[in-house]
Amino acid sequence: MSQRSTKHLSFAGVKLITIAEGEISELHVGLKGTMNALFLEDLKIKVKRGVEGRVRKGKSGGGLAFGYRVVKQLDSRGELVRGERSVDEAEARVVRRIFEEFAAGKSPRAIAKLLNAHAVPGPNGRPWCDTMIRGHRLRGCGILHYEIYIGRLIWNRQSFIKDPTTGRRVPRCNPEAEWIVQDVPELREVDQTL
Repeated sequence: MSQRSTKHLSFAGVKLITIAEGEISELHVGLKGTMNALFLEDLKIKVKRGVEGRVRKGKSGGGLAFGYRVVKQLDSRGELVRGERSVDEAEARVVRRIFEEFAAGKSPRAIAKLLNAHAVPGPNGRPWCDTMIRGHRLRGCGILHYEIYIGRLIWNRQSFIKDPTTGRRVPRCNPEAEWIVQDVPELREVDQTL
């Protein structure tokens, strides 16, 4: 709730009362809003630091690329080990096929059409489209630009900021100096010559 809203409620003679704080004033709204914003910023920094540490160990920083599956295992304390994945060989064959078709001169649109004609399921079982294959070079997405297929894990390539007008998250590319790059040869699916 904003201070502007509390002013409108106060003007209308409406009191806000909570179990934890009792009657809420403009001062409460301002202070609590500031404290909550500081807490969320601190939490964001801690989560990012934790994910960065996991990526530096060669583990997933989040998300799952086509051609891989999550490995579910417990550590010695019985807790779930996070960030482990392995090659899904059936999907890896599709990834190699996409690279081979592209190297042979086919466009991403033609490759998607071919895969759909042969009833090859795409990511999450959806039909293929050219953007899944070509992606976006600068953001490193799409089968042809995702470097995990050559055994390189890249994290922090982009950030999301909230558009103040729409409230939507908008991706922004981070400078290359901020990227975390880790070699993960056990996750390579496509050989270097291809």
